Amino acid sequence: MDILEKIIATKREEMAAFHAKKPSLRQALLDSDTGIIAEFKRRSPSKGWIKEDGQADVIPLSYQANGAAAISILTDEHYFGGQDDYIRQARQSGVTLPILYKNFIINEAQLYAAALCGASVVLLIAACLTKAQCKSLMQKAHELGLEVLLEMHSEAELEYAELKPDVCGINNRNLGSFVTDVENSFRLAELLPKDAVKVSESGISNPDTVRALRAAGFRGFLIGENFMKTDDPGKALAEFKSKL
Repeated sequence: MDILEKIIATKREEMAAFHAKKPSLRQALLDSDTGIIAEFKRRSPSKGWIKEDGQADVIPLSYQANGAAAISILTDEHYFGGQDDYIRQARQSGVTLPILYKNFIINEAQLYAAALCGASVVLLIAACLTKAQCKSLMQKAHELGLEVLLEMHSEAELEYAELKPDVCGINNRNLGSFVTDVENSFRLAELLPKDAVKVSESGISNPDTVRALRAAGFRGFLIGENFMKTDDPGKALAEFKSKL
């Protein structure tokens, strides 16, 4: 082979990996006895820096070693101190669990970015999109082999569940005020389709809350700040799990 042939052969391998089946968040949550989606979040608009020195090639792998069902990685840079490269770093460190590309997706280009960096599922937020936009982005995500976690916050947004996302998320945090209330999950759970795989997001800091949410029909529990604010997020996850 000459140099060009070698380069093209490598590109074919890279494209095969790009289109290969990705780990499923939906299935991981159905199979898990805890359903914890552990989040790598270095910063937030309301709290400022949570863990400025947090390393994407260390903490996600530690989450995996300590029993997370899946990993969420913030990739928004301006408000959350994230980067797409954090997912790439997590994969290179050995993370094989489903990884959620957590960002404010409004354009197809972001879906390609998610697929290229190694994510297996993307977050679509009903509050950011019309129903038609959400449907279009969901179709494109599926074409790229990505699952969709569709996040809703209010009763009015529950109509988006008709689009049949892979996973339905209820955000306990109001994205306008950033006030968090876990009761939001309990209030909206029974209004979602019975066969939906449900995830409760934000404000979860007590194992008792997870048990109550599971009894209400939730299979996934996205927890970030509660772990990230500790010296050792992976160890904090292990201790949280032990109380379940």
